[in-house]
Amino acid sequence: MEFEAPNFDLSEDELDDETVVLRVAGEIHATTAPEFSERLNDAIASGKTGVVLDLTGVEFIDSTGLSVLLNGLRRVTRVRGTMVLACANPTVLRLFEITKLDSTFEILPNCDDAIERLRQVTAD
Repeated sequence: MEFEAPNFDLSEDELDDETVVLRVAGEIHATTAPEFSERLNDAIASGKTGVVLDLTGVEFIDSTGLSVLLNGLRRVTRVRGTMVLACANPTVLRLFEITKLDSTFEILPNCDDAIERLRQVTAD
């Protein structure tokens, strides 16, 4: 039996020396989380202290994906950075609510709003 490759795409957009937008689409779960984790960790390790995760294209996320988000938040916070999420999918947002992570992460409905919020926070 052959399984279909998971629907997952990740792109990176550097806004400046300190800020990056990681755009994720598809599914974040045990199969795709390692690549997501590596790219997020690489961005932070390269000196990005402002991270916007554009999850507006994410259709599904499981506990492995949530773990990647929490570990990324911990890493960026250690370097006195900020992470803001963009997410509009009601199913994904519901998972953040159920797990109470909606109070841990700053979540805005679109990427432009998330970038604007990150700039407000880092300007203070």
